[in-house]
Amino acid sequence: MVFKRFLDKVYGLKTPEETRALYDAWSESYEQEVAEQGYATPGRIANALGTKLPDKSLPILDFGCGTGLSGVALRAQGFTTVDGCDLSPEMLEKAREKGVYRDLWISYADAELPIQPGDYAAIAAIGVISVGAAPASALHRLFAKLGPGGLIAFSFNDHTLEDKSYEGAVSELLDTGSARLLVRTYGDHLPGLNMKSMIYILEKL
Repeated sequence: MVFKRFLDKVYGLKTPEETRALYDAWSESYEQEVAEQGYATPGRIANALGTKLPDKSLPILDFGCGTGLSGVALRAQGFTTVDGCDLSPEMLEKAREKGVYRDLWISYADAELPIQPGDYAAIAAIGVISVGAAPASALHRLFAKLGPGGLIAFSFNDHTLEDKSYEGAVSELLDTGSARLLVRTYGDHLPGLNMKSMIYILEKL
């Protein structure tokens, strides 16, 4: 079956409105398109988080959960309490159908997250803080919602690594003593496109 492809359009998005519209339109074909390219980052991050968060019953927020592929990966690692949020209502409906989330809600890019620091033991932003999706400042915004000892797990793909502001945001958290680096590993992202990603896990100090 022929389906609409959107992967080549993602990195040129400029506004939250453009991003929301594209992901709504992409919701029907998203999983098929990324599966064709061997989308590996959700599994890599879920596996790494599983080694750093032994108590799998602790709550995790899957920020920018999309259609729920990251939630499926987290549940496969044994995490039992996963909530998700995304800016695309259509993507969220796909995520809801998977039955892996405790709760799901819409989160707009410019809106304050409706959570308190420490509500979640970990926040995962898998393929979300990136060129065409969320700015580097989103890392600080999410980090502020962790309590002491909380973990943030995220990834920067090759496109994003070319923009120095993203790794600059990581360095700022580390250099100021706000966070400790637990994981920084470069590996497959979309192997079919020969694209890789760096995955990170930071602990809030």
